[in-house]
Amino acid sequence: MTPKPMTLTQKILASHAIGLTRPWVEPGDILQVRVDWTIASELAWNGMDRTYTALGRPGVHDKDRFFLAVDHTVDPVTLATDKRAQKLTQLSREFAKEAGITHFYDANVTILHTKFYRDLVQPGEIVLGADSHTSSHGGMGAFAIGLGGADITAAMVLGTSWIEVPDAIEVVYAGEPAFGIGGKDIILRTLGDLGRNTVAMERTVEYRGDAVRKFTTDTRFTIANMTAEFGGLNGIFEPDAQVAAWLSRRKSHNAGALWFRSDEGAPYVARYPIDLSRIEPLVAKPFSPDNVATAREHAGTALQGAFIGACTTTEEELVLSALVLEQVLKDQAPVASEKRIVVPGDLTIQRRLQERGLWAIYEKAGFRVSVPGCSMCLGVASEKAGKGETWLSSQNRNFPNRMGEGSLAWLASGPTVAASAVSMKIADPRPYLAKIDRARYAALLQRDGAGAAIEVRASDLKLDVVPAHAAATGGAPDQPWSVRGQVQVFPDNIDTDAIIPGEFCHLTKLEELGEKCFHFVRPGFAAVVRAGGTVIVAGEGWGSGSSREQAVWALQGAGIRLVIAKSYAFIHKRNLVNEALPFLVVKDPAFHAAAVEGVELEANINTGEIRLTATGKVFHAERLTPIVRSMLRERGLVPAIQRHGARVFERLAAGK
Repeated sequence: MTPKPMTLTQKILASHAIGLTRPWVEPGDILQVRVDWTIASELAWNGMDRTYTALGRPGVHDKDRFFLAVDHTVDPVTLATDKRAQKLTQLSREFAKEAGITHFYDANVTILHTKFYRDLVQPGEIVLGADSHTSSHGGMGAFAIGLGGADITAAMVLGTSWIEVPDAIEVVYAGEPAFGIGGKDIILRTLGDLGRNTVAMERTVEYRGDAVRKFTTDTRFTIANMTAEFGGLNGIFEPDAQVAAWLSRRKSHNAGALWFRSDEGAPYVARYPIDLSRIEPLVAKPFSPDNVATAREHAGTALQGAFIGACTTTEEELVLSALVLEQVLKDQAPVASEKRIVVPGDLTIQRRLQERGLWAIYEKAGFRVSVPGCSMCLGVASEKAGKGETWLSSQNRNFPNRMGEGSLAWLASGPTVAASAVSMKIADPRPYLAKIDRARYAALLQRDGAGAAIEVRASDLKLDVVPAHAAATGGAPDQPWSVRGQVQVFPDNIDTDAIIPGEFCHLTKLEELGEKCFHFVRPGFAAVVRAGGTVIVAGEGWGSGSSREQAVWALQGAGIRLVIAKSYAFIHKRNLVNEALPFLVVKDPAFHAAAVEGVELEANINTGEIRLTATGKVFHAERLTPIVRSMLRERGLVPAIQRHGARVFERLAAGK
């Protein structure tokens, strides 16, 4: 049997698949895969502990391969005064001790993705994380995706998971960006040109082209990180000499890389070229990362706050931002403000910038240097933007209320934030970037003594292929399963921050989460559900953004019985499956025109037939895949594991 060409992602999945029946994989295949790493934060572990307890606290498959960092809700103030943060931190500490895991990082030591990228992940690995920005690690050539906590708990315990092979697109970068144009401006340009939750939705995004060969690993990390905002399942770069050079600097976790390459003729469903030679510093205006404009166009816009930090902001950006500030301070004195904050991604970065005198520059410019953590990006620790405040931030999301209730978040690169922070007005950083000594910049990043390029040879693909076998039979048949209720209508791109704001994600009781569902954007939502509005009908991109499974729990706690949408964010859809909250996909414009607020409908989950009870008009949803129907029939992931044990994904895929 002659193998078919495969993309980079397909090769990684194929190399980890258990029991392939042919020497290749293709979109739509359901695979059981070996998982190299699972990663999570204390905020995710709060829900994961619930799943782990339901499974009987069975132990961890490999204590060296679960990474847990306390970063989302903590800073010195919350650790001292906030009972929620104290509870989440203690829960993580207790589990780490109980399970004896190697990679536990206590409060404010690191941001989850920063240390994992810098010290541990290798090309060709499969990484599953209970955080949507797990996509970051595709910058190192790994298949890395965010999933809900139940999925991560299962993989942590079993060492395996399941995946439906996604379609893939290629974004092809050409041209050389100007000095100071890094990963943030490149991914903002990509979002601005191609749109959020559009061409990338639920797909692999493979970043290719001549330009990427000069991208540093920090640049790749940022682009892969914000593939989550792009709507992609994962973002990935082919590992090359840049990655090999980074691995060579490590003391460990540098010898297991798989250097796969996409095949000639690989099945990309679309190709999107982007010219980097004309990119200038960009901003993303509220309330979407693809609401992109140039910093030049908005120069002079007044700011109430400036933030440089979060997982998307690398050491490279922190160093460059300090050098921009140094130049700005030659011409300007900082205006009075206590709302300038900078956060390093890891204590090692903090020490390096301290040793090189860069924190002193930030402090001279009026910045307060805080500890590693998510900080302003999530707005659930002590640092929050106030109502009506406009902040320029190097974080990755600018959804409504993201930095605090009523806040207005503008996104930009670290250098653009730095250029704007002294005057507290948006400014184009290019005049200051032009004055920076590039040799000094390279020396600060320890790139001035670079040796000869490391030669990288493509790895051979080794597959677990078994003889073809007859399709499994004898599984339990689908049973009639109908849901009836009144419709609540929502528009496109409803994100999980809207469904359940981050400040309530410490809750685990369904009824408590239900009362906070759509707390800011649709007050009284739960009361409408209690009055019969138990069916949600939405547009494209339902459930985009964070991986938080609390979004599904909140819907269940409020009493929602069915979600119907034109499309779903991948992670949220998996969470709906894992928690057995029925969902259907309907793209038919006639259905969405007819299913207005308050209309009653009845839906058969197994057949996908939907009937409007008042008119008798019938519409049809897309048929759910067999493994999804099996999971719903089992009433969710935990009951399925309790019934089938370690063979759960094999049996679900077989319809048993």
